[in-house]
Amino acid sequence: MSPNRATGLAQIALPEPAGQPTWLQRMRRSALDWVAENGFPGHDDEDWKYTRLGPLLAIPFELAQPIDSSLTASALDVLVGNCGGPRLVFVNGHFNPQLSSLTEIPKNIRATSLRTHLHQTEESGASRLFPPPQNSFVALNSAFSEDGAYIEVPPHTTVERPIHLVFVTDGPADAAPILASPRSVIIAEANSRLTVIESYVGLRPQVSLTNAFTQVILEAGANVEHYTLQNEPATAMHLGMLAVHQPAASEFSSYALSLGASLARQEIRVALAGEGAQTQLRGLYMPRGRQHHGHVTSIDHQAPGCTSRELYKGVLDGQSRGVFKGKVVVRPGADRTDANQSNKNLLLSEGAEIDTRPQLEILADDVKCTHGAAVGQLDEEAVFYLRSRGIGQKAARDMLTYAFVSEMLGLITIPELKTLIEHAVAQQLEADSTDDREKTLAGEIRSR
Repeated sequence: MSPNRATGLAQIALPEPAGQPTWLQRMRRSALDWVAENGFPGHDDEDWKYTRLGPLLAIPFELAQPIDSSLTASALDVLVGNCGGPRLVFVNGHFNPQLSSLTEIPKNIRATSLRTHLHQTEESGASRLFPPPQNSFVALNSAFSEDGAYIEVPPHTTVERPIHLVFVTDGPADAAPILASPRSVIIAEANSRLTVIESYVGLRPQVSLTNAFTQVILEAGANVEHYTLQNEPATAMHLGMLAVHQPAASEFSSYALSLGASLARQEIRVALAGEGAQTQLRGLYMPRGRQHHGHVTSIDHQAPGCTSRELYKGVLDGQSRGVFKGKVVVRPGADRTDANQSNKNLLLSEGAEIDTRPQLEILADDVKCTHGAAVGQLDEEAVFYLRSRGIGQKAARDMLTYAFVSEMLGLITIPELKTLIEHAVAQQLEADSTDDREKTLAGEIRSR
């Protein structure tokens, strides 16, 4: 990292303690000191090499404050969908009980705001909730996070419906730029099962930065399915980190969708620490205009007999830029590792650009590991064929693009969520349409 103390982010002061436990105050101060000492990533940092942070770091952000949002529960259903399970809503990083729906939470499940949990926790019991910083933005989250979700599922328990975490930015369009730092902890105890959805949206074109950190801690035999859906306004920026720890025989799957924000970066770090653990990472990013979408993943095979599968797809249009950097590490002794990593990209314009770098680091002998990346454009012969059948130019290109994306849509296991994402993807394809609007894919899907 390149130390840089003269930036807007580094100059933000810690908020007033407001009754915080003493140990939490010390932890926040220590995290901010870490940022001051280490600075923010620069071009010499391999994980951030293709993401320009200079403009973001110079913005004079202010800490987001709780507000009386005009959002209603019914409007929220339209915005992020309703999967029929519990919903915890956070506005500007602060828990909003009026918009949340907690009646669906099973009695033996702990699902509450992290702020409430931390105020009831002794320092000895909170050490694993604040792991050592992995970069300056995680440390910044530790310093400034006001709230987030805390979910704990007891052993041998299956949560039937998804738990939906909704993070909304809201405020006047002409207000000062705001920084929201949601932090969530998900604990799945032995042989438990649950699904968690995280949705990030904004109501108005306000300049904002969401700096999110989510920690997923599984115990032996647990199974967690996790979705991250980022569709914030073009004036927003989004930095997210998902850290996952898997012991023996645990299963974890992730699905990351990136549609919005001018700058969006999602990082996932998975540690396969116990024998027989399995993980699946899937992602879809669709920047257009001058959007920048980055996905950085790390799968660390630390134990024998573990399996990982990774598939990310990107569709890039306009002058947009995408970044995929995926690394799979196989530690000494992690024999019988089975790992597959793939990144496929479709460029819809001459100005779109993708930087893709899948990596393998193998330090064991008895393994089966593959990786690959592909970058291409639409098949013009296929476009011509569709046009010869009376389909307009834009509609033909949309149909072929949707066919490329459909593999990722087929991996979504929640029907309500799949429908929501299908519509969002179709609208993204339709956004720049100039001809044959009645034949666009979004129209076809809406008519079903």
